[in-house]
Amino acid sequence: MDYISLCGIAVGLAMDAFAVSITNGAVTKRVTPRFAFRIAFCFGLFQCLMPMAGWLIGKAGEAIINSVAHWVALILLSYIGISMIAESRKKKKENLPPVRQKDIPTKTLLTLAVATSIDALATGVILPSAVGASTPCRMVISVVLIGLITFVICFAGIYIGKKFGSILAGRAEVVGGCVLIVIGLRIFLEHYFPI
Repeated sequence: MDYISLCGIAVGLAMDAFAVSITNGAVTKRVTPRFAFRIAFCFGLFQCLMPMAGWLIGKAGEAIINSVAHWVALILLSYIGISMIAESRKKKKENLPPVRQKDIPTKTLLTLAVATSIDALATGVILPSAVGASTPCRMVISVVLIGLITFVICFAGIYIGKKFGSILAGRAEVVGGCVLIVIGLRIFLEHYFPI
């Protein structure tokens, strides 16, 4: 099995979740190891489960996944991003001091985890041939490694966001919302204009 390629794929897949983790760290009032673990675990779990689901669906479902994945990511990430920006503008209009959220709601966290791992679903279809994960055992090892790498990257992203968010103060929600919209647009545009 080609572990170097697998790690490269895992890091690439984790980048959207990493950016969202930075955003969550920036807009959260108090970042604790428990909070960072919860976010990182959720993103890591979905980045692990989605390629496995893609592999199980196999080539028969590849066209369907590829035809809707970019739309799902665009809609979900844009919706959350626009909501964050609207909430920030509402606070500014009401002259309220910038308040950071205490925690991220589970529903929002799961939506973000799904939206940032849609591309991993499609990757699961081609993963066996890309890294030599030709047996179920090798496939399980592959997806667990993808999940672990995502977990570590996202855990670090929360703390990077916390540091970055304190610099931005009240603008963190707007920047975070813009980041989510840009990620959704990037996923959408990469489908039609692959680099």
